[in-house]
Amino acid sequence: MHSDRERCVRAVQSKDARFDGWFFTAVLTTGIYCRPSCPVVPPKPENMTFYPSAAACQQAGFRACKRCRPDTSPGSPEWNQRADLVARAMRLIADGVVDREGVPGLAARLGYSSRQVERQLRAELGAGPLALARAQRAQTARLLIETTALPMADIAFAAGFASIRTFNDTVREVYALSPGDLRTRAAARSTSRTATAPAPAAPTTPGALSLRLPFRAPLNPDNLFGHLAATAVPGVEEWRDGAYRRTLRLPYGNGIAALTPRPDHIACRLTLSDLRDLPVAISRCRRLLDLDADPVAIDDQLRADPVLAPLVDKAPGRRVPRTVDEAEFALRAVLGQQVSTAAARTHAARLVTAHGEPVDDPEGGLTHLFPSAGALAALDPESLAMPRTRRTTFTTLVRRLADGELHLGADSDWQETRTRLLALPGFGPWTADVISMRALGDPDAFLPTDLGIRRAAQELGLPSTPAALTARAAAWRPWRAYAVQYLWATDSHPINFLPV
Repeated sequence: MHSDRERCVRAVQSKDARFDGWFFTAVLTTGIYCRPSCPVVPPKPENMTFYPSAAACQQAGFRACKRCRPDTSPGSPEWNQRADLVARAMRLIADGVVDREGVPGLAARLGYSSRQVERQLRAELGAGPLALARAQRAQTARLLIETTALPMADIAFAAGFASIRTFNDTVREVYALSPGDLRTRAAARSTSRTATAPAPAAPTTPGALSLRLPFRAPLNPDNLFGHLAATAVPGVEEWRDGAYRRTLRLPYGNGIAALTPRPDHIACRLTLSDLRDLPVAISRCRRLLDLDADPVAIDDQLRADPVLAPLVDKAPGRRVPRTVDEAEFALRAVLGQQVSTAAARTHAARLVTAHGEPVDDPEGGLTHLFPSAGALAALDPESLAMPRTRRTTFTTLVRRLADGELHLGADSDWQETRTRLLALPGFGPWTADVISMRALGDPDAFLPTDLGIRRAAQELGLPSTPAALTARAAAWRPWRAYAVQYLWATDSHPINFLPV
């Protein structure tokens, strides 16, 4: 996108928010970089240059605009619609892998050398993994400076900086303000804030932070939050006071996220046992709600099909409800094979009570983390109240996850992982495809054998047999996972409605 100069200039001149996060505009005369929708008067085209990432702007010596705050843009949708090396690397960087394991750890997870990863990221994003991780640290630091009263030393540690000096130097370089000046400026700002600015925190619980998660409009919250609430596992998830709440297993500790849909943002309240987990928690919440999607591009393609067009026009902006823990979702998918939603929740709740790690939730009714594969590895199969064949499927999956033979994560190759899942006993296309869609994030995953999809197809006059429906759905590629959401919406199942 950033290499198409004419298109970028048009987007900046029209202040088109749809392109926020797709590219960044650096202004040669001022030395700052902005999001395309920056509210200031656009610079002359000859004074604009374009970069694919905030990190590339920073490396070129540009500072972040204090008005449009480009570091708070939604993420590029590219990284969640591709499965190549660069996209997988970006998902891992967002999950904090470089900060925890360094570039060698990132490369090892991807199965490439550090040099290959560095070269490909620089070629596409104009910055290497260290610079991209540094930009993320700067963004986390700014968030903590502006929304908490934490001491600066604690913020530096939480954001992943190796020293106070590095923290101070980075903040000054990126924002042209010292950390103290950033906090003073935030406190003095008027209460009327943009949709992309962090909301002021009013924590009543130690370790609690409140912020806003931006997204590209439109966003339809009905199926997104309805699905999460209808399938919530007691103790791990709940719908309370208009918010979806759940526990989080994070690299340095645990946490609780409360996510509330608003017209122009998602209100996010995070309670963390270790603040170093903040960027990872934010990344996983964004991934859970599919907030980096480009709904206009997706809906435009699906709307080209006359059968889907009325569904899209009725409620545009549907997202794919995903997960904060890929292994957890896979285990729950097996528990839900050929049973009702209520039965699947009951099975999962029993496992949580018996094997989950207890958590403290002073603000609600959450009690446990979902048990890890390691914790479930020692369970007695006979204790599982399910048919023997499904017990075998479940315990085999647990064993493969626990011993590392099967890896499910942000860096997973979608096709390769789907093939490996289908090789497991008891895994058919439905289970593999729902894991691909909701856990791995494949935007083109399709569920032609799903009963709800087949009912919707029959009602809409589409082919109802899996093979014929798959052939008919070829025109929806690469967005078939979003077509699934529109087809599911034709039913009256609770997953399609925002809880009241």
